[in-house]
Amino acid sequence: MAYTWELRNPDGGMLGLEFARGVSAATDVILAHSLPERVDVEVRDDERVVAKGEGLSGDEPTPMARLWLRSGAVVRESIWPEEEDIGRLVILPGGEIGTLLSWWNAGDGSEWRWQVEFHNKQ
Repeated sequence: MAYTWELRNPDGGMLGLEFARGVSAATDVILAHSLPERVDVEVRDDERVVAKGEGLSGDEPTPMARLWLRSGAVVRESIWPEEEDIGRLVILPGGEIGTLLSWWNAGDGSEWRWQVEFHNKQ
């Protein structure tokens, strides 16, 4: 089963601006890079809306967020990726989805380095 992730910035224009739209394997958590201050998220499978969140704000400015699917809702968590996040899917602005291979950041958050892998099978 696949999930379609639709992320929109609700603060752009009358209907908001699309931030990212991508398709992944079904998962209850995905990382998101460089999210806007607020974001609306809708996750669908082939038949229905699986989860939805509106006006999700980050509690601190970080380069990544975890988007959790919980009982039909999407929950946003601002993060600096940790060891447990290696191997998770990450959605980028525009909608590309890859796998986080590595992450490092300075303790003060002034710099970071990461690797992501993209793979497609038709």
